[in-house]
Amino acid sequence: MLLLYNLGIRFYYLIVLIASVFNSKAKAWLSGRRAQKVAPLSKSIWFHFASLGEFEQGRPVLEAVKVKYPHHPVVVTFFSPSGYEIRKNTPLADAVYYLPLDTPANARNFIKAINPVAAIFTKYEYWYHYFNQLNQQQVPLYVISAIFRPGQVFFKWYGTLHRQMLTKVIRLFVQDEDSKLLLSTIGITKALVSGDTRFDRVYENALQPKALPVIEMFKNGKPVFIAGSTWPADEELLVNLINQYPDWKFIIAPHEIPEDKVSKLVSMLPADKSIRFSNINEPNTQLQDCQTLVIDNIGMLSSLYQYGEIAYIGGGFGVGIHNTLEAAAFGLPVVFGPNYSKFKEASELISLQGGFSINNSAELLSVAGQLITDENYRITAGKIAGAFVAQSKGATDLIMKNIAIKI
Repeated sequence: MLLLYNLGIRFYYLIVLIASVFNSKAKAWLSGRRAQKVAPLSKSIWFHFASLGEFEQGRPVLEAVKVKYPHHPVVVTFFSPSGYEIRKNTPLADAVYYLPLDTPANARNFIKAINPVAAIFTKYEYWYHYFNQLNQQQVPLYVISAIFRPGQVFFKWYGTLHRQMLTKVIRLFVQDEDSKLLLSTIGITKALVSGDTRFDRVYENALQPKALPVIEMFKNGKPVFIAGSTWPADEELLVNLINQYPDWKFIIAPHEIPEDKVSKLVSMLPADKSIRFSNINEPNTQLQDCQTLVIDNIGMLSSLYQYGEIAYIGGGFGVGIHNTLEAAAFGLPVVFGPNYSKFKEASELISLQGGFSINNSAELLSVAGQLITDENYRITAGKIAGAFVAQSKGATDLIMKNIAIKI
C-alpha cells in the first residue's frame, strides 16, 4: 500500500508539472514550492491547512494558541496556492510556506527545519510521511474540525495505510457524534466531539465586521440580495432573479475572478444598471443608482453579508456548496444549489427552515421570491439561521482545553 501511495504522490506531481504549462494555479503550486527556503526555527507550533477555507476554519484555534503560547513561533503551511497567496503575510504566523510534496525526505527535512513541539492539521489533510515523521520525533499531532463519512478511504478494504495515519494522531477533534462512532468501528478511540471551529470564526466575524462605506453607498437604503462564491451555473440562474426584482439590489461575488469570467458575467447583466467593484471610482459613476454590483476582488465576502437581507451561496451545481455559515451568522436566510450532502450544516439549516435548496431557475424564483416578497417570512428564516450559528459555537474552547503543548 505504501508503494502505491508513493507512486500516487509522484504521479500527482507529474500531472501538476504538465498542467503548469497552461494552468496558472498549477504553475503557482509548482513554482512556489521550488522557490521557497525553509528557515530553521526552535520549538515552533505548526498549523497546516489545505487552502483558504480551512485557514479560516482553523483560525480561532490559531489565534487562541498565539495568545496562550506567545513565546513559540508559529508556522503555517498550505497545500494550495489560493490559501498561500492570500495569507502568506498573515500576522498570525512567524513563517508561511507551501507544504512540500509528501515524500520521506521532504517530510524529514521540513520537520527538522521547523522543529515543532506540536502540529495541528485541519479537517481533511492526511499525509502519510509527515504524520509518520511527527510520530517518530514524538511530536504530538492533532486534527481539528475533522469529519468522517462511510465512503471515505479510511473505511474501505484498501484503506490500510490511511487507517495507519489515524493511529499517529494523538487526538482527533471531530465535528459530530457520527464521526466518533464511525472511527470506533475501525478501532480508533482517540476522537473527541468538539464541534466545528467554523462556527466560532463566523460568529466572531459577525460581531466585528469590517465596515465597507462603498457598499453602504451602493445599498442606498434598499434591500440587498448577496450571492457569494458563485460559479457560472449559479450566475445563469441569478440573472432571471435580478430582472424579476428591479427594486432590490444584488451583489455577486464570484468564486474565481479571471478577467474572462468576470467579463462574461457582467455581459449577462443589465448594462445600464450594473458595475464592477474595480470601476466604482470611474468618472460619472452613480453607484447608488446601480442595481447590481460585481465584486471582482478576493477577501471582501465575509464583510459583505452585513449589508444583506438574503444570501445565495454558490457551488451547489458543481462539486459542492461553499460557506453557508458566514451569511447565516449575520442572520441571513441562505439559498443554495442541490449539491450540499457533504455539508452537515446545510442540511441542518434546511431542517430548521433557515436554509433552502433549489434545483433550477424556477425553484430559485419561487424560493427567493417568497423571501423577497414576504418580509416576516424572511426575517424569521434569518433569525433561525443566526441562532443556529450562535448555538453551535464553542469548539475552540473545548479544543484548547484538550491540547497539551510543551512550553
